[in-house]
Amino acid sequence: MSPESRKLHIAPAMPTDMGTMRTIMAADRTLMAWTRTSMSMLSFGFTIYKFLEGAAQQNMLPRSSTPQDVGLFLAGMGTLSMVLGVFSYWATMKELRRTEEFRLGRPTLLISAIMTIAGVAMFVGIASRVI
Repeated sequence: MSPESRKLHIAPAMPTDMGTMRTIMAADRTLMAWTRTSMSMLSFGFTIYKFLEGAAQQNMLPRSSTPQDVGLFLAGMGTLSMVLGVFSYWATMKELRRTEEFRLGRPTLLISAIMTIAGVAMFVGIASRVI
């Protein structure tokens, strides 16, 4: 296949149908909402973990594993939220792509993938910490 013919087969960045474009933009907004929710849970989980860790070090908590349990729960829920949002977004994009060809690479998907990796790293970091 010649380079010119390959250029002709590259999918456009956005579809030409306005209804499909609006649906893609709505899916982007939904994924951004999933990302905000996930970031809130992750940051709140880390903050609570560090706060309770200080309380545990001063023997103010009945169990020393409480900070880790709470941090793991919120980090896990934040990561799970991000994964569910990405899967939902990906399914919507694949379904829309069946009607009209366009590129699936979107900035919101990239940010969400980065947040998923960060959530997994935070979960592993809290889980591997020994109090």
